[in-house]
Amino acid sequence: MKPVKIAEQFDVAGQLASMQPTGSGNVNDTYLAVFRTHFSEERIIMQRVNGHVFAQPEWIMENLSILTNHCHKQMQAESGSADRIWQLPRIVPCRNGQDYFRDEDGGFWRALTLIASASSYETAQSAEHAREVGMVLGQFHRMVSTMNPLSLRDTLPGFHETPKYLAKYDEVLKTPTAQELIESSLEVRTLVKFVEERREFAHILENALAAGELKTRLIHGDPKVSNIMIDDDTGKGTAIIDLDTAKPGLIHYDFGDALRSLCNREGEETKDIGKVAFDLDLCEAFVRGYIEFAKGFLTENDKKYLYDSIRLITFELGLRFFQDHLAGNVYFKVKQPEQNLHRAKIQFKLCESIETRKRQIKEVLAQACNGQ
Repeated sequence: MKPVKIAEQFDVAGQLASMQPTGSGNVNDTYLAVFRTHFSEERIIMQRVNGHVFAQPEWIMENLSILTNHCHKQMQAESGSADRIWQLPRIVPCRNGQDYFRDEDGGFWRALTLIASASSYETAQSAEHAREVGMVLGQFHRMVSTMNPLSLRDTLPGFHETPKYLAKYDEVLKTPTAQELIESSLEVRTLVKFVEERREFAHILENALAAGELKTRLIHGDPKVSNIMIDDDTGKGTAIIDLDTAKPGLIHYDFGDALRSLCNREGEETKDIGKVAFDLDLCEAFVRGYIEFAKGFLTENDKKYLYDSIRLITFELGLRFFQDHLAGNVYFKVKQPEQNLHRAKIQFKLCESIETRKRQIKEVLAQACNGQ
């Protein structure tokens, strides 16, 4: 069934006027569908959920319903004292009342409302933009901090648990395909060495969790800068989108991932790896925005591991890209065979930059956490 026919299964007023692919996600297929009546227009985001990534896509919709219902109620209750209109997408049901549609091939489709008059960006536009990104993530963490983390299903077991990615990497490393790549490429061997030098560090957050220093909360799972919506009229952050990866976990993975994506001005697909660096000005702006909303629930132990989270999540994503390259590009979408290798090199270069700026980053974190 063509996407146009699938769009008509959702309960939206009017006739389908147009539908075009949109977004830059590496997992799901995303479309912008426009419906029109004789006097109005409504736009929705329609997605085919990747069944290879999400084994139980129904759980995603269950999670999304629980999460958005909680946040929408809280945003409405606090609207009188807020300095902006906070938003989250709403599920658009099918005409038969279900939250999703399965096509004749078993494909899983769902639709969400569009956060209108707002834009997202692939890279940081300014320090002010970085601060707003921090505020949006801090607000999201604050809202869900009162929820029981077990109220959401874990749709991606092991997602953002770095030691598990390392174990998977070790398995792939033994395969004939990976061994052939290692033997034939100095570039690949260099990245293998990079991973080996940071093997013990990969366990730092999970060890802190096991020791009781950190606790499980609800996390977004993928708070990169392109998932933060900025109001076109006011310039203020208004929403965080792409909630499929919301699950129980450590908020440190969210915190680090947001900074990882935000503070690399060159972006995740840059051709010039030599220019990749961790921007301290953007880091400071984000951290101050985040702490403004998160200070009420962050513990001293939470603060203790904030730097490690930035370094670790950058290493983790590089490891995931590298492992996927060695496995034959089975997870992330690629346009050419070497793309995941290139992505890994970018993240590892950024990780090195974070390591060389450890002192400055820790100073930024300490000053923001202490209200200086």
